[in-house]
Amino acid sequence: MNSMQRFGGAAATPGILLCATVVMGASAQTYPDRPVRLIVPTAPGASVDFIARLTGHHLTKALGQQVVVDNRAGANQLIGTQIVARSAPDGYTILTTSTPFVTQPLLMTPPPYSPVKDFVPITLAAESPNILTVTQSLPVKSVSDLISYARARPGQLNYATGSAGASPHLAAELFKVMAKVDMVRIGYKGAGPAIIDLIAERCQLMFATAVSVLPHIRSGKLRALAVTTIRPSSLVPDLPTIAASGLPRYESSVSLGFVLPAGTASAIAARLNKEIVKIIQDADVKRAMLAEGVDAVASTPAEFAAFIKAETETWGALFKQINLRVD
Repeated sequence: MNSMQRFGGAAATPGILLCATVVMGASAQTYPDRPVRLIVPTAPGASVDFIARLTGHHLTKALGQQVVVDNRAGANQLIGTQIVARSAPDGYTILTTSTPFVTQPLLMTPPPYSPVKDFVPITLAAESPNILTVTQSLPVKSVSDLISYARARPGQLNYATGSAGASPHLAAELFKVMAKVDMVRIGYKGAGPAIIDLIAERCQLMFATAVSVLPHIRSGKLRALAVTTIRPSSLVPDLPTIAASGLPRYESSVSLGFVLPAGTASAIAARLNKEIVKIIQDADVKRAMLAEGVDAVASTPAEFAAFIKAETETWGALFKQINLRVD
């Protein structure tokens, strides 16, 4: 909506613009004066829901207003995300994001929203690595070993994934492109069946979420080679990153954060960033996140904006290269 439409079709006068600026400033200064809704675009129980409820509980105390978690699941997080995109930009509707926030619109024509243009970032809150995991019989002990082994056997290694377009699948496809290896995807209805077949050696490797695969790594049924995050993970501190193990600049993770509708005042985003970062950096909150399988991460709004932009560019280029769509 342009300024002429906003003010009844006539060009806004300087006096009207000044008045609008004063009102917006006053709104930011008194924020919040009523309950805040925290939209979770998944059903209860997922990591994104856990992060929202943990943060929302502490944010209620910090803001002095009730923060109500509202689960709006459906269409791979599209329903809840669009609710926030269409909400009033007043700071009273917040979205909890995870990886599909960036990847879902890239897989659709036309894109249902822009993660860069339609939202105001608050902070990156947490990340969880995928773990590059292989069978015990595969004769590789490192990422470099795997790359060499796969290059010598194009099309002979099978990797397991759950649904197409989910984080483990994308981690594997990015690895294939960056490592210049030819591996065959074996798709499953979920991580559980995929891991069962991996243990049974019906496939040779998998990029799996930490929560789903760690028990089998610790029991010795599977071998972990590296984590997909750019930084080592507190979940598996003894594992190196893929980037530091033979594939520089590789990065893929399940990333969780908080955003507001586009047009929200920067002062409101800054206030929420200050309070949420303080919550995330609390030692008890970090321990609770780690127990859930995620590492606490805090950022400024500008840093989160840069992260979203970089993720959009990375996955957009990859999807074009491998011709991945979900229309």
